[in-house]
Amino acid sequence: MQKYWGVILSVVLLASCKEEKPVEKEVAALVPIEKPVVVKHFGFDLNQFTVVNDTVRRGDSFGELMIQSKVEYPKIAEISQKYKDTFDVRKFNVGKPYLILKSKDTAETAQVFIYQNDPINYTVIDFRDSVVAYRKKQKVKYVEREAYGVIETSLSEAILQQGIDYNVTNNLSDIYAWSIDFFRLQKGDKFKVIYKEKYINDSIYAGAEPIEAAYFEHEGEPFYAFAYKTDSLKNITDYYDDTAKNLRRAFLKAPVKFSRISSRYNLNRRIAYYGNRVRPHRGTDYAAPIGTPILATANGTVIESTRRGGNGNYVKIRHNGTYTTQYLHMRKQNVRKGQFVKQGDVIGWVGMTGNTSGPHVCYRFWKNGRQVDPLREKLPSAEPIADSLKEGYLDFISPLKGQLDCMEFYEQPEEQLITENN
Repeated sequence: MQKYWGVILSVVLLASCKEEKPVEKEVAALVPIEKPVVVKHFGFDLNQFTVVNDTVRRGDSFGELMIQSKVEYPKIAEISQKYKDTFDVRKFNVGKPYLILKSKDTAETAQVFIYQNDPINYTVIDFRDSVVAYRKKQKVKYVEREAYGVIETSLSEAILQQGIDYNVTNNLSDIYAWSIDFFRLQKGDKFKVIYKEKYINDSIYAGAEPIEAAYFEHEGEPFYAFAYKTDSLKNITDYYDDTAKNLRRAFLKAPVKFSRISSRYNLNRRIAYYGNRVRPHRGTDYAAPIGTPILATANGTVIESTRRGGNGNYVKIRHNGTYTTQYLHMRKQNVRKGQFVKQGDVIGWVGMTGNTSGPHVCYRFWKNGRQVDPLREKLPSAEPIADSLKEGYLDFISPLKGQLDCMEFYEQPEEQLITENN
């Protein structure tokens, strides 16, 4: 019972304290204590270290850099042997950024080494206590972006004018590589794309994701494209149009990207090299700078990779019982006889070997053992989307198609046009 009275008494005392008149006293002004700002990067509080921020220079090696940072040799050896699958010390590439977090004492010994493989992926080597190495990723924010334009000179220029990542140009050309001849784009052709951009820490741009949906209008004909995963187990994504037809074909339109046709297939062509005599040209020449990658236009097996006469260095690929392709005047081949190659693989580089007056690749195309003009052939398409997936696909693309259709191309006001014309 006594303890309860103690509780009641303390309550009364508190109440009486509140009823007393306040006594005026001089109170010193309170000075807020500023807490140190915690600077975190790659998961470390940088305030706890002396930070060295640099890039790999020519002649640098991981071992020498760590020895200069007072890391014991056995620890360096342990990294090169035990963690070679995580961090290969031989692949210490020039230009790659890195951080060394050193102790804040007079010794300034390296505690942590952070190597940036790319803007998102990085490798941490922690020398504190027992040595450990691991890979991590920066937190990435994805921002959807819409882009559209009208071609005045070239696709790449139209895209760069909008401040779009140049990789979007490559992605767009890959999507339509089987449907549109990008060497023959017309002024006034139009495009629309929906894709996502990646940002680190909400502000550092880290590249563009593959295009999710696109619209290309070539010579007045519309071409839709939507990325759709048809095989989740194999993680296979392909592009289909608004009717569920696969945009991919058995052959690419050309063996090089962003080049130009310098000479077409022509059985009556006169060649200056041979005294302006009529000599059939059974190939299509694509002019491009020396060193430009040459791509296999379809899956197949290399049946020749050699050098011979006027052909120079060349590669010949058998795709099936019907089709064979050949690529002449290479600077160097990148494949060997008997090797299987996939569509888009680099099989060599543009050069000037053999009889040629300028750098180009002569692309030859056989159908049933006879050389034909590939630009006039109706090449087979890839398999369409399966009937069992078609309904789900059409539901999936419906909002994306609506989003593309709502994107309007910019048109100059009539008043501005009149002013410019005057």
